[in-house]
Amino acid sequence: MTLSPCVKICVIDPASGLCTGCWRTLDEIAAWGTLTPEDRQRIMAELPARKPSLG
Repeated sequence: MTLSPCVKICVIDPASGLCTGCWRTLDEIAAWGTLTPEDRQRIMAELPARKPSLG
């Protein structure tokens, strides 16, 4: 199973460039399937800190 923060709410906030559902960037979303488990874990660990940037 591929670990993913996706919650099927794919709306990119134009100000921050982050998805309002999972808080990833478009580049992170596009690359997710090819990232190493370590890279995925690193991004997952960063996501909670991104939520405040969306207001």
